[in-house]
Amino acid sequence: MSAGGFLDPKLFDETVAAVALFVGAEHRLVYQKAACCRLLGARPLGLPARQAFSEPDAAEFMTVLDDVAAGRPRRMTQSREPDPGAVEQARYFVYSCTPVVLPDGPGVMVVALDTTAETMTLERYRALVSAVSQMVWVLHADGSAEEVVPGWQELTGEPWHGGTEEDWYAYIHPRDREGLGRAWRAAAAQEPPGVMESTFRVRTADGSYHHMSTRCVPVLRHGRAEEWVAATVDVEEKWRAALHERVLARVAEVAAGSLEEVFAPVVRAVVPELADSCVILLLSHEEWPLPRNSTVTARRVASEVRPGLPAAPALRSQSVTVTGAVRELLEGRVPRTFRFPATGRFPDGLLPAVTERWLSAAGATSLTLIPLVLDGTVLGYAATSTNGDTPVPGPHDVELLRKVLHLAQRPIHRVLDLQRARHTALYLQHAHLIEPPVVPGASLAACYQPASSIHEIGGDWYDAFVHSDGTLALDIGDVAGHDLTAATAMGQLRSMCRGLAWSMGPDCEPGTVLAMLDDAADGLATASFATAVHTQLRRRPDGTWWTAWSNAGHPPPLLIPSEGAPRFLTGTGEDPRCASTPPRTAPPTRAFSLPGTPSSTTPTASSKPPPPPSTKASSG
Repeated sequence: MSAGGFLDPKLFDETVAAVALFVGAEHRLVYQKAACCRLLGARPLGLPARQAFSEPDAAEFMTVLDDVAAGRPRRMTQSREPDPGAVEQARYFVYSCTPVVLPDGPGVMVVALDTTAETMTLERYRALVSAVSQMVWVLHADGSAEEVVPGWQELTGEPWHGGTEEDWYAYIHPRDREGLGRAWRAAAAQEPPGVMESTFRVRTADGSYHHMSTRCVPVLRHGRAEEWVAATVDVEEKWRAALHERVLARVAEVAAGSLEEVFAPVVRAVVPELADSCVILLLSHEEWPLPRNSTVTARRVASEVRPGLPAAPALRSQSVTVTGAVRELLEGRVPRTFRFPATGRFPDGLLPAVTERWLSAAGATSLTLIPLVLDGTVLGYAATSTNGDTPVPGPHDVELLRKVLHLAQRPIHRVLDLQRARHTALYLQHAHLIEPPVVPGASLAACYQPASSIHEIGGDWYDAFVHSDGTLALDIGDVAGHDLTAATAMGQLRSMCRGLAWSMGPDCEPGTVLAMLDDAADGLATASFATAVHTQLRRRPDGTWWTAWSNAGHPPPLLIPSEGAPRFLTGTGEDPRCASTPPRTAPPTRAFSLPGTPSSTTPTASSKPPPPPSTKASSG
């Protein structure tokens, strides 16, 4: 500044800044630094600005000079495109324009800054994050947010207004807001503030929710976060794939067992990620379609409720009647969502009373029923609910629920196949548990008692029949195993033993019958391990009973006389088993006499594994 109070242009001769000075109403160019010539090109001094800057796009610059001459400082940005065919890139400038007083009168000082490098860096960053389908935000200290790379409107269907945290939090799933806020607070509480990462659901344009993942990095100044830069990406497909893997891993752990064991991990996967509660109900009726004129019930086999809601009613193997509304839904095989009004009234005939009470107490807003279909047959249905402020599921949410429940099909197949095999074996076994014959002078009774309900099926058998001369034949046997194979082998051995004993007649010793049975079982490969006791009882004229028996590896029979202590019928020597290789000699036949007093002979089949053969004392 000169002594006269005006700006001396010579002050800028030693600076590196790109400076130009204009004076007068026509804004004559009176000074231009070499740096300014390099940026804007050399211009003739003394010409009005409109002549010195005659480019078509210089009109805005003229307006800015007029505003500044009137006392209003201005700042403007400008870009210059290269000539067609030129190899250089576009250039970007920022002009700072200030009113000054020059020796020739009032004027304008223009300081030019080349921002090409900074602008290209920003453009490259925007292109980079756009290429990876991310939304980029700048979050300010006051809670407001600014989109750098847009995507909000495409995702939510609503334009971005640059609102505060409360504005965009309204689009976050209610169940995820607390976790997102907790992640923010944890990152901000670090010294210095750290990176925040979180996955949450955002309501989309169609009303469904998509999983989004965000990573927020603080911009630090003097150890404080002045603002945050966040990149957010849609991870819905990735999340669904991970959910499928989790469900498959959980149901794969159920190697066998019941349908209850299959569905337990499924409902734990559904709640709380896809619903607030889930219960699986299986139809008690195995026929399909359902009969029209009979009551059909469904059994609750698995349930789960998210934390914070009242506990679900206990399962207790309870059954509920399938109402007409539910029957219609099952026959249509299409999921359906029922919205509940604030009054808490539920559609008539849809739910049992115990379920209505729980839904009312838990503040349910909707109920979704999803048929469980396997190989064209409806096994039952799943009932899921939303409660409190959880949004009612949209079509995409219901379809995801259906797909997750469908993942249990393979273990269901396995369990149903095992159940069918079990029912077949049980039917086959019970078919051989005949009523004992009527024998004069004796009372016969038979009882089949499995060791446990799990091992109800097995190779245990008994038999009783009367020869033509009145001799009573009694058999007890066991084939190793508790499955359809053991039950089938049991039926074959029982039939062969009965046939051999009947064909050989009452005069054939029991040991000989078992030897023939052993030979036949070995030759026909009927069973790999079996035991048996074959007994004959004859009534003598004096009323006493003569008994002969042979034991092939089975636990010894127990004799309980009307008088005297019970005793096991044992003998000397080892009792070889039936159906074992190599073939062995016939087991010995033993005999004794029973008193003529009334008594009962009760063969008892046991499903417990037989003990190894033991050395026995002679019984005379």
